[in-house]
Amino acid sequence: MSRQTRAGIAFTLPIFVGTLLVLVVPTIGALLLSVTDFDIYALADLHDLRFVGVGNYVELARTPLFWRAVGNTALMAAIGVPAAIGTSLVVALLVNGATLRWKPVWRLLLFAPYVTTLVATALVWRYVLDARTGLLNYALSLIGIPPVDWLGDPRTSIPATLIFIVWKAFGYNMLVFIAALATVPQDLYEAARLDGAGTWARFRHVTLPAIGPALLLAAVLSVANFLQIFTEPYVMTHGGPAQSTVTVMYFMFDQGFTWWNLGMASAVAVLLFLAILLLTGLQARLGKRYEWL
Repeated sequence: MSRQTRAGIAFTLPIFVGTLLVLVVPTIGALLLSVTDFDIYALADLHDLRFVGVGNYVELARTPLFWRAVGNTALMAAIGVPAAIGTSLVVALLVNGATLRWKPVWRLLLFAPYVTTLVATALVWRYVLDARTGLLNYALSLIGIPPVDWLGDPRTSIPATLIFIVWKAFGYNMLVFIAALATVPQDLYEAARLDGAGTWARFRHVTLPAIGPALLLAAVLSVANFLQIFTEPYVMTHGGPAQSTVTVMYFMFDQGFTWWNLGMASAVAVLLFLAILLLTGLQARLGKRYEWL
């Protein structure tokens, strides 16, 4: 074995072991638990553990709350992913503009929400959106709009929660888009201007194709993140009102750590893992088809 090979193994082995222990082993463990009735009684005595096969999955299919959580999660992803990516791209284009001054300061301020503590900012936004004493309703009252129960009304709970999620998460994609925009050759814009292309035409035919890989990366990460929403509804709405913000992750947490039905929770985790894997593969195929890779 050559010295270069030994060095490569020495550098990659810790990453391999860490990935194995943190990702592979728990995934296999969740898969095994999902075909058992592992609960609080099995925690006390493993002799109470029974193999149930696909029983947990069948039970999930019969559980209305699970399908409600799937619908809520799909709705949040359908609205939140385009909103997060669109907001990030618009802000990146504005920050990348030639006339903007103090660009590093703007980048820092706009990226700051992403690195702040999620629970702390969720609590702050909970007070901002409060129906009686919230700053948002106070601002609306100044222009004659009556107060809205943002987090207490099933019709507004998801939009209100998504406003916070998009505000919290758009900074990461913004930096990705800024880096991608910096690599677009200016000669392409000059050639487009000489051909008579307007602002929208340059954006459509020059900017978007050039930042295609960054868009694909943002889409993959955003879909995965929105399918795993948990902390925001847990802190801001506790899954309410009327279960309108119960997500798949929230349902899994409730099954596993409220009712100690760990077999059922593991089945939810397996289904969520497969859904993310399937959507990621689909996005990768679409990216290749449209030459985004």
